[in-house]
Amino acid sequence: MTVPLLGPLGGGILQADLSPEYVLSAVLIFLVSLLVGTVAIRLGAQVLIDRDTGYRRALLTALVGAVVYTLVGYFLGWVPVLGPLLMLVAWVGVINLQYPGGWGTAAGIGVVAWVVAVLILFGLSQVGVVTPDAMGVPGA
Repeated sequence: MTVPLLGPLGGGILQADLSPEYVLSAVLIFLVSLLVGTVAIRLGAQVLIDRDTGYRRALLTALVGAVVYTLVGYFLGWVPVLGPLLMLVAWVGVINLQYPGGWGTAAGIGVVAWVVAVLILFGLSQVGVVTPDAMGVPGA
């Protein structure tokens, strides 16, 4: 079943596939992404902050960061250069709110988290859990 949805700022019509296979696939992708993001952010925080910050904080950061990143991308992602930059700054801002150390530390956590996520997703793609073209990591 396909359902029409309004696009960004009321423009264009998008089609959403609500078949059970598509919904299950979307849920699994979300869960794997959340798990990978949680582990990656926790490792990034542990490396840069040098203390155990816990998986709960990393899970909350990954979840809120994904929502903020998606919302900024939905409304501003189409703006060349500035849109993706604002998406990244918003994601690092969420990390900055969750962890001590300021914007530099938050950016460092983000870089380490990105590298860890790429490595985890590459490993998962090698064993057939995800496909390399659907990993959802920019530049991977």
